[in-house]
Amino acid sequence: MAMAGSWLLALWLPVFIVSAGKMKIVDEPNTYGLNNPFLSQVNRLQPKINPAAISGPAHLHRLAGKCFSMTESVYKYEFCPFHNVTQHEQTFRWNAYSGILGIWQEWEIENNTFVGMWMKEGDSCGTKNRQTKVLLKCGPSHKLIHVSEPHTCIYWLSFETPLVCHPYSLLVYPSLKQELQNQWNQAEQSLYDGLITQQGYRKLLQAIFENAGYLKPTGEKQTRPEIEEQNQSQETTLSRCNEERNKLSAEIQRLKDLLTHHNISFLKPTESENNPTITGQTPRSQKLRGDLGLRDDGV
Repeated sequence: MAMAGSWLLALWLPVFIVSAGKMKIVDEPNTYGLNNPFLSQVNRLQPKINPAAISGPAHLHRLAGKCFSMTESVYKYEFCPFHNVTQHEQTFRWNAYSGILGIWQEWEIENNTFVGMWMKEGDSCGTKNRQTKVLLKCGPSHKLIHVSEPHTCIYWLSFETPLVCHPYSLLVYPSLKQELQNQWNQAEQSLYDGLITQQGYRKLLQAIFENAGYLKPTGEKQTRPEIEEQNQSQETTLSRCNEERNKLSAEIQRLKDLLTHHNISFLKPTESENNPTITGQTPRSQKLRGDLGLRDDGV
């Protein structure tokens, strides 16, 4: 009997070893929501693009590298200025959601004011990607105070900070380099003189803001030489227009002086007749320098 038992054991043991060698090893860890010890929520985030360069008011640059969070309902929202916005589901579901709501891309500018930071190209949401606009509000400390979804997959976050409490803290014009300020001055003067239309003025401001890095270039991406060539062309056109205007003004003055010298009276045109294109506009000395509201078309 002992020999029979040993013989049966000898036959069974190789079968077990062969079967054990065919066992499938599962090397992908289970996901247990917040309790998953193998994979953090942050590591599961897969950004589609890199954040844009830091831009805008210099005093806001100190927020770069910091993150601010708030919990609303079962979601934790985290805003990292000039980086991204993320959302983490605070449940114990095995597949608790953790994703990117947008990556820093550009400013929203309205009436010479930075009114919001656009975080775009977040996680997929149907046929488009999630995006978030962060509204900056004055407050005693840095913190997220509210989040909403006014449009499907488009989020609005309100962020309080004492860095925007000064009435001039979010003005665009002072944050520009001197060269771009000069271009803005020329564009506004040309609009006032009727040398360009409102649409032309908007295009010039768009180019200035893109050159400053505040807005992403529209249409096809341009190389730096192309941008510089375009800016030089615009400056040349404005310069020629101003030169022609000065010549005409000098000729008009010469004719007036000639008529006065010969005691010939002449009718002095009214301001509206002189400049029919600006009738009804606010005088330049009282006009607020600003664009006509460059808003995001996706909202």
